[in-house]
Amino acid sequence: MLRLRYPLPLVPLQWNPLNNSSNSKSSVVVCATKGPRPRYPRVWKTNRKIGTISKSNKFVECVKGLSNVKEEVYGALDSFIAWDLEFPLITVKKALKTLEYQKEWKRVIQVAKWMLSKGQGKTMGTYVTLLNALAEDGRIEEVEEIWTKLFSDFLEGMPRYVFDKMISIYYSRAMNDKILEIFADMEELGVRPNLSIVNMVGDVFLRMGMLDKYKKLKRKYPPPKWIYRYIKGKRVRMLAKQDTGVDSANAGVGQDEDISRDSNELSEEGNAKSDEISVQVDNTS
Repeated sequence: MLRLRYPLPLVPLQWNPLNNSSNSKSSVVVCATKGPRPRYPRVWKTNRKIGTISKSNKFVECVKGLSNVKEEVYGALDSFIAWDLEFPLITVKKALKTLEYQKEWKRVIQVAKWMLSKGQGKTMGTYVTLLNALAEDGRIEEVEEIWTKLFSDFLEGMPRYVFDKMISIYYSRAMNDKILEIFADMEELGVRPNLSIVNMVGDVFLRMGMLDKYKKLKRKYPPPKWIYRYIKGKRVRMLAKQDTGVDSANAGVGQDEDISRDSNELSEEGNAKSDEISVQVDNTS
């Protein structure tokens, strides 16, 4: 028995110029209802890191050859990036790290303020670098101004390492009242201090003779048993070393113990030497 089948209609394939871009994983965004949608790369935003090391070295050499006049520094830095299509943020950040490693604090301050005046690099890392450079240069008033502005702008989103940096700056200059103010703000905002902050605040309590607050602080924030480190991109849990902290009283007690231990060792060595001398005298006799 013969069957008659109608042939399927031939539908011409439409040429799609976006097939190449839709196949790549980086340029496809999967939608909820309409499937993959092609995304064009943003031509005006470049993330190229090739050549930034040599360019950052030239940037550092250019900055070091300038004077401390603000207009001259800003004009030279503007002329350095005049032919760039966009602000070379990666190059400037690498130059800042190089200047910070070389302890060129005045240059770090100049470059950081110039970058912030351009509206670029407004991150907490940049502000921490600027705070550290100002503190190393002895400009504590500017540090307090920037800290007050940051704390008022990012009241509930201030990261813990910024508190740690400010407390360490004040701790190195024995500004106990400022340390206690920042620690009170941390407790009010619910930011849990790390071990270094607890040690510095505890040392301040001991300096001011507040032993009850020191014991309460150590009871409230005991040292952690485990710490986490990133080794080759993996989070690894490690046993924490029990740090004795930076307590001056404990250091004094430790010194007294060392002195008594040294005296005991000296007395024991003297007794041993006297015994040896007596034995030698007995042998000679």
